[in-house]
Amino acid sequence: MADQPAILFYDGVCGLCNGAVRFVLRHDRAERVRVAPLQSDLAKETLRRFGKDVDQLDTMYLFTPAAAGEPVLLERSDAAIETMQLFGGPWRMAGVLRLVPRSWRDRAYDWVAANRYRWFGKYDSCPLPEPELARRFADRSAA
Repeated sequence: MADQPAILFYDGVCGLCNGAVRFVLRHDRAERVRVAPLQSDLAKETLRRFGKDVDQLDTMYLFTPAAAGEPVLLERSDAAIETMQLFGGPWRMAGVLRLVPRSWRDRAYDWVAANRYRWFGKYDSCPLPEPELARRFADRSAA
């Protein structure tokens, strides 16, 4: 991966997604991942560049600048697995989940995504990060 950190795009009003972001920020000690809500201009610009629907908020995306060649946009279970692997250490073992066929992983991902607001709640707007974490949020110049 290039010197630039990856960017994890998530549904900013989803309770589960915001919990996942807190998890990422806590476990990514090498700071290889930045985060940005799917509702942000940066997310919309990046998703358009990859031909994705900017109104689809039921998945997460991981934008990874490539060390050589083109950048990559992963989604759903692939984005979740790669994000954990970027933490390093024992989290790299998450790669073993790729042994499960993607169609099965994504079916489970989609089931949770379809129920996330009911199970984990929904915010009226994207919560603001704590000041000490604000630098971990990507801005428009990041991608």
